[in-house]
Formats: sequence, C-alpha cells, structure tokens
Amino acid sequence: MNTIGLCSDHAGFEIKEFVRHLLEERGLPYKDFGTYSPEPCDYPDVAHPLAYAVERGEVYPGIAVCGSGVGISMTLNKHQGVRAALCWNADIAKLSRQHNDANVLVLPGRFISEEETTKAVDVFLQTSFEGGRHQKRIEKIPLP
Repeated sequence: MNTIGLCSDHAGFEIKEFVRHLLEERGLPYKDFGTYSPEPCDYPDVAHPLAYAVERGEVYPGIAVCGSGVGISMTLNKHQGVRAALCWNADIAKLSRQHNDANVLVLPGRFISEEETTKAVDVFLQTSFEGGRHQKRIEKIPLP
C-alpha cells in the first residue's frame, strides 16, 4: 500500500484533520506534511514539501487542503511531476483521476462538507487513470 501525503494551511486544517482520521480509520498509511494547528501559516510552506515527496515517489497520491483550494493548487502545480486537481465533489474527483491522472487531490476546506470530503477522498483513492486517448494529453502537460 502506498503512503498517502497530506498537507494543509490553517484554513484547511480542520478538513485535513478529518481526512487524517478517515485514513487512520481505514488503516491507510499517510505522511502529514503539516500544518499541525489552526495557527496562521502560508500554504506554500506545506505544499512544496508534499509536491517534492510526490515527485520523488515517497508518497502517492497526495491530498492537500486550503481555504478555497486555489492557492495550494497553484503552488503544487508549479512542480513538473505534480498534477493537482481542485475537487469539490466526488464526480470531479473521479474525472480528475480517470482523464487527468491527477496525483494530488485538492479540497476547498472552507467550501466542502465532511460528507462530500469522504466521498471525494474515497473515489479519488479508488479510481484509476483510463489512459488511452487521455495519455497523450497528460504527456503534453510538463514544460519542455
């Protein structure tokens, strides 16, 4: 079983902790890159370590949370080996895996319920990349 990477800023801390407990309940291994409290912090400080770990193959997949999900997505996607997908429901999470081979699920902590978080995490972890016609698109994402 792969180790799942987790991170959040202060605005996503509550949902990250919910996800952490969800993974623990299911016996899934994870590495928490912080933050470890609701004290204010900057999302790049937690996103970059997660992204480097994804790129090195130390964790797969990643799950990241910030208030809107936008800032942490932008940061994660600066890394050539990361395909972070901002998902606010299970349908988007499923398509991000099937069509985009997303390797980091990003959740908008201030705009998603625990119920929808559970659904999105479950489908993201259970869905595989379809490949085929989508593969050539994935290959065009990294900068030369």
